Amino acid sequence: MFFLLVVAATLFPPVRGTREMVAAANNQEVEAGFRILGQKGNAVDAGVATVLAAAVTEQNRFGLGGEIPILIKMNGKPPVAISGIGFAPARATIEWAAKRPAESWEDPAHKPPIPADGIRAAIVPGVFDALIVALDKYGTMSFAQVVQPAIEYTQGFPAGDELALFLTNYRAFIDLWPVSREFYYPNGKAPGRGDIVRMPALEKTLRDLAAVERRTKGSRSARLRAVRDEFYKGSIAKSIAAFSDANGGLLSYADLAGFHAETDTPRSTTYRGYEVHKPGFWTQGPVLIEALNILEGYDLKSMGYNSPQYLHTLIEAVKLAFADRDRYYGDPKFSKIPEEMLLSKEYAAERRKLIDAEHASMESRPGGFAPPVPMPAGAGEASTAHDTTCVNTFDDRGNAFSATPSGAWLPSVIAGDTGIPLSTRLQSFVVTPGHPNELKPGKRPRVTLSPTLVTRNGEFVFELSTPGGDNQDQAVLQVMLNIIEFNMDPQEAVEAPRFQSEHYYSSFAFHEFRPGRVSVEKRMARQTPEDLVKLGHIVQIAGEWSNTSAPTVILRTPDGVLHGGADPRRARFVFGR
Repeated sequence: MFFLLVVAATLFPPVRGTREMVAAANNQEVEAGFRILGQKGNAVDAGVATVLAAAVTEQNRFGLGGEIPILIKMNGKPPVAISGIGFAPARATIEWAAKRPAESWEDPAHKPPIPADGIRAAIVPGVFDALIVALDKYGTMSFAQVVQPAIEYTQGFPAGDELALFLTNYRAFIDLWPVSREFYYPNGKAPGRGDIVRMPALEKTLRDLAAVERRTKGSRSARLRAVRDEFYKGSIAKSIAAFSDANGGLLSYADLAGFHAETDTPRSTTYRGYEVHKPGFWTQGPVLIEALNILEGYDLKSMGYNSPQYLHTLIEAVKLAFADRDRYYGDPKFSKIPEEMLLSKEYAAERRKLIDAEHASMESRPGGFAPPVPMPAGAGEASTAHDTTCVNTFDDRGNAFSATPSGAWLPSVIAGDTGIPLSTRLQSFVVTPGHPNELKPGKRPRVTLSPTLVTRNGEFVFELSTPGGDNQDQAVLQVMLNIIEFNMDPQEAVEAPRFQSEHYYSSFAFHEFRPGRVSVEKRMARQTPEDLVKLGHIVQIAGEWSNTSAPTVILRTPDGVLHGGADPRRARFVFGR
């Protein structure tokens, strides 16, 4: 079924096993997950422990005040999704956004419609409750057990290269917040790579949460709920709210106390006999489903791997899927999403007709009866997101956990004495009146975060997730097709050269639209970019390993062998046994 294509040796050696596997962003995170598996925890226990370790060791990309969608596949059962996406504070209104003064670091004449950094960009932290829901419903261990590796790392871990770089580069912003300055620069200077980093404030918070569990009487679920309530209704919530109030933030105690993570049914499609599962329209996950439905009508293999025709077809399919995202996706609790239309094979067949084999499109073309999306205020500026991480785990009982923890990345504001960095996800809303993703209190922003599970006849085949902002599902699409269409193993699939289209409305800051732009990694055939230019694409030749996304993959073949992939574009790790 797999791995029939002969390719060059991979940069990273393939990782294989027969029992269990953990994939994440650094060795500390992978160690945390494997420690839990070694204590007889399942994939969910290990996934939660890995995410908690990431909230300590990878604060350049993710912190405990952030967001997370999770997909879980318990052996013999259908996949489930957990929405750990916090909502906008009650004070975060369109009227507030329209009248807000520029922050001290913003250009007053050209600020984004919603803050992209700082305390007023925070939404309610969603990660923690999602982890507790996952642990309660699908895990087996206590919170104290799964948080222990993270607690140990708060006592001292060597700074990764990227963390050290971010703390140096963002020094001026972090210095604006005395609590953050003390948290990140306790000795007055940024740590160098390999220097020991300690986080005593975060250690105390994690220990306090574990202590609540130990002193609570009752069932395992009751003890976990007590931990959750301490975060959202107890002393931690009060500290976060007090810090927010004292510093002009929008988050209040009532916002925190009113949040609950929820389970959801993943949205799914079939592709070449596989079932592909994604989180719902509160993320961009259905973009992948729409793109696959369109591409299923082509013989991609016959076009040739990464040929100009193949790349043009993928790029144009991605443009159509993103146009629907930009027009229709948002929190389903606030907007009626035409998901039956968007996810249908019939709709994909109609969308497929819009792809011109000879010409690149330059417009945002949502389907249905919707008009084009109005250009948001401030469009044209270059928005940047400091991004996300990814966690994938699989255990010897056939259970799988896939997540994209994100938010509360650097440069972040530490919420008082809690050691918890706050999110800046409010910027992902738009201010376009009537848009499904329009800013409203109590509403979840539509996020780019998008883990993936693939099954066949209901049985686990592979899982993957990636950082990369808007480009996550483009990377996932290419890696999936490398595996399904071109029989690559996971390490070959993640290392293969990729494109990255910018033909969408950015999910961040200025929400700019960059029609026709696509970057192509230099490792592709030399003639390929020239041929894409002839088709009308605006092509940038990127570096050899420059794609912003960096997936990890865990795949199980029918004989039970696990195959791991870890993208070298960023620091990614996978280990199995």
